[in-house]
Amino acid sequence: MALSLGIVGLPNVGKSTLFNAITQSNVEASNYPFCTIDPNVGIVTVPDLRLKMLSGISKSQKIIPTAIEFWDIAGLVQGASKGEGLGNQFLANIREVQALLHVVRCFEDENILHVEGRIDPVSDIDIINLELILADISTLEKRIQGHSKKMKNHDKTIMEQMAVYEKLKRALDAGKPARTVDLSAQEEGLLKDLSLLSRKPVIYVANVAEKDISLGLDQVYVNKIVPIAKAEGALIIVISSKIEQEISQLSPEEAKEYFQAIGITESGLDKLAKASYELLGLISYLTTGEKETRAWAIKKGTKGPQAAAVIHSDFEKGFIKAEIVSYDDLVRSGSFQKAREEGVLRLEGREYVMRDGDVVDFKVNS
Repeated sequence: MALSLGIVGLPNVGKSTLFNAITQSNVEASNYPFCTIDPNVGIVTVPDLRLKMLSGISKSQKIIPTAIEFWDIAGLVQGASKGEGLGNQFLANIREVQALLHVVRCFEDENILHVEGRIDPVSDIDIINLELILADISTLEKRIQGHSKKMKNHDKTIMEQMAVYEKLKRALDAGKPARTVDLSAQEEGLLKDLSLLSRKPVIYVANVAEKDISLGLDQVYVNKIVPIAKAEGALIIVISSKIEQEISQLSPEEAKEYFQAIGITESGLDKLAKASYELLGLISYLTTGEKETRAWAIKKGTKGPQAAAVIHSDFEKGFIKAEIVSYDDLVRSGSFQKAREEGVLRLEGREYVMRDGDVVDFKVNS
């Protein structure tokens, strides 16, 4: 299943321009071509240079990277939590994604009107967050009301859930997104069916003018976002939707020359992929053979049997062992045979914790 990210923000901040650019600038996409699931949903592959090298070693017929599903979610306006504008659609779409890419306008352009009539990143973020908070308060109030009727039964789970709900509601009532509340793994488990919107992890995407892209975070509007992201445990990346649009029309060679000319080293898609993996605590392990070389996304800390289940659910139950070599060791050795002779190809059991870049051959009962 593709990692799903929802692109959100006020109208006219560059959301759709960014969406169109990154879903058209895909490279090595023969196995995951840009795919329109819906007019505003597209799948692109995650750039991973390791796959080409492994494919050369195995003489693979094809390469299959991991994928990201981008949702271009309708622009939100004040009152969305009460159904204003496309509010209901906006909120429903957010429930479907794993994380949010909150595009914030950090550029001035008299030809592009701002929905609020001024450039103010902090206010823009507050508008979005407030609508998500109001929607979450409504969700929690309904859940608390329903649970209150069951409290007389002294059900332990109900009482534990109520304690977590009350903790979250106090933060929301204070105007803080639910993601700012620290919860234990046990408490987090009690929220699985609640789908709080403001609990979704966030990457703030500062959309800057072309001339400011090389400044990174050292830009007056972007600087205003930094303390907000820090307080929420969110990430920030700086992009220019206009530059991404231009890059999407270039060949890889032309894009590389263009990067050098404007003083950047990677595309917005590269930045988004790296930030998304970091935000969600993901790594990739790799499989390779004559048929295909492929990357698989898993959570950090995943053990061998659970990693195998990403390929096929039956593999977890039938897991015997995993033959593993690190990507760097395999490339250095040049072949699996030499890696075996050098002792860097090893067998691991059920308790092995997977690492990023592990090249794996799972041994399972059929």
